[in-house]
Amino acid sequence: MKSKLVMLTIAVSCAFAGNAMALSKDEYKAQKDRVTADYKAGRDKCKALTANARDICQAEAKGAEKIANAELEAQYKPSPRHNQQVAEAKADAAYDIAKEKCDDLSGNPKDVCVKDAKAARTKAKADAKVSKVSADANKDKAEAMADAKKDASTDKNDAQYKAAKERCDALTGNAKDACQNDAKAKFGMK
Repeated sequence: MKSKLVMLTIAVSCAFAGNAMALSKDEYKAQKDRVTADYKAGRDKCKALTANARDICQAEAKGAEKIANAELEAQYKPSPRHNQQVAEAKADAAYDIAKEKCDDLSGNPKDVCVKDAKAARTKAKADAKVSKVSADANKDKAEAMADAKKDASTDKNDAQYKAAKERCDALTGNAKDACQNDAKAKFGMK
């Protein structure tokens, strides 16, 4: 698994290093074929595994493919929208992998794990939206940034509250009530 993360990190680094220059159509097609071949090789490695380890491996392979395709599009046609799509692909891939890893758990720990994964995805997507708006020169930046930051803050706060509330479900009685009240106070919920 570590080698997959190292390979993914290298691929991401190479993609960002080359992001300054757009790809030609032939380079794009060659890279697209490489991404497909890398995905198939990663998927084939998963066949040797069983049970949830196979599911995790498949989620990692699919996530790496989605990220690589999004980065390729961003290189081929650089734009704030494509950069946002790269960040969203990374968030979705991380969420899918985390969700598969949560399957090894059960009960409340599994619920907490899934809520934490959702909160992390929501945060990453909200941050990507803010970055796109800040890079988008066609809008009134000050107003658009304020709106995007407010929306992102609300989304992050809601996701973190849901995760905190899920952690409280493991408790009972006064401890659970206190935990829920603390979570409401911390995240400004009524």
